[in-house]
Amino acid sequence: MQKYQEYTIQNVDSFELNHIFDCGQCFRRNQQSDWSYTWIFWNNILNVQKKSDSVIFSWFIDWDIQTIITQYFDLDRDYDKIKSKLSKIDNYMKESIEYWHGIRLLNQDLRETIISFIISANNNIPRIKWIIERLSQKYWTEIARNNNSYYTFPTAQQLKDVSILDYRKLWLWFRDVRLYETTRMILDWKVNLNSLYKKDTQTVKNELLNLSWIWPKVADCILLFSDLKRLEVFPIDVRVRRVMNELYIHNPDETKVNKNQIQKLACEKFWDYAWLAQEYLFYRARTHKL
Repeated sequence: MQKYQEYTIQNVDSFELNHIFDCGQCFRRNQQSDWSYTWIFWNNILNVQKKSDSVIFSWFIDWDIQTIITQYFDLDRDYDKIKSKLSKIDNYMKESIEYWHGIRLLNQDLRETIISFIISANNNIPRIKWIIERLSQKYWTEIARNNNSYYTFPTAQQLKDVSILDYRKLWLWFRDVRLYETTRMILDWKVNLNSLYKKDTQTVKNELLNLSWIWPKVADCILLFSDLKRLEVFPIDVRVRRVMNELYIHNPDETKVNKNQIQKLACEKFWDYAWLAQEYLFYRARTHKL
């Protein structure tokens, strides 16, 4: 039974709404006129706003709001401590952290993260968001609150009768086949998502790579941004390769910089915190248009 709840955290430096929601890790969020964000996750509607040094969470959810917020926003992890260590590495990282100090990684539903990042392939964030919203509205469970309608992310069962043509009508383009195939694999238990939580990271990554249209970068994003939360990974896309080359590698021909070279450098330079360093670098590349 959903009920209205509120929860406030105070004196949190490592929590800026636009840094968290606009860094490319999640897509089902809408900024409101008061600069707060409303989004749906785990069949819950939640609004969050920041006032001075306080972050206020409110809306209708199923579970104890403190428990769910702590888990979803990774509040048990000391981001201030990690930032302090990363800032001492070099001025590039220090500068990036100063600008985008409020990033936190979310613990998102695994299946939703898989489907969202299939849709993200060769796509931009506004379009990804638009497609996911259309998918949810078409194959939804509706939640009506405050004279507004919200739509939960469809379950695998809700998608079981959706055809490739149905997906194509949602403007998925080439992703329609990939989404259909992956959904079928989940429904047919060719991959057991629940079992992935108990397996080592490389085994999990190999199983993700067996899904349709999942390649190493997408698999790493799923590993890092879902509630699998495997912090060993360092997702590398065009932007990350570019910024790593611009700042550290300095190869005149960026295309000759391979992912193994970047991965090795990231581990050596950023130690166990490469996962968060990646986010600062990605944000830097995106906002500086590197």
